[in-house]
Amino acid sequence: MRSLGHQIVAEFYACDRETLNNVDYIRSAMLEAAHRTGATIVTESFHHFSPHGVSGAVIIAESHLAIHTWPEFGYAAVDLFTCGDTVSSRAGFDHLRQALGAGHVSTMELHRGQVGMMGAMQDPEPAKAACA
Repeated sequence: MRSLGHQIVAEFYACDRETLNNVDYIRSAMLEAAHRTGATIVTESFHHFSPHGVSGAVIIAESHLAIHTWPEFGYAAVDLFTCGDTVSSRAGFDHLRQALGAGHVSTMELHRGQVGMMGAMQDPEPAKAACA
């Protein structure tokens, strides 16, 4: 099935709680994940909540990577959405799993923008950022 994008929705359990509460570490891990996907980083934004938790996103030309952490539960919700043939959301996922020290992971993978459903609107020339 040909699609415009691939999305991994991941739940990381039993992560290091201090790591999940460190906004600088989370930012660095997410930026490295974006690099490992082969994506082009456009911008990023991260926020540390009081007393704990981090939310952030890396906007890439090929879509986005997002994270929300609950250090008090050792849990992080992660979304890696990449489009085009030159990037790999799996590479970013593998990096984050290790960087967060996840003891258990649950994932759902989606193929977004199924080309076969688009009929006459198909673009014969693939774009680098097909869903940006």
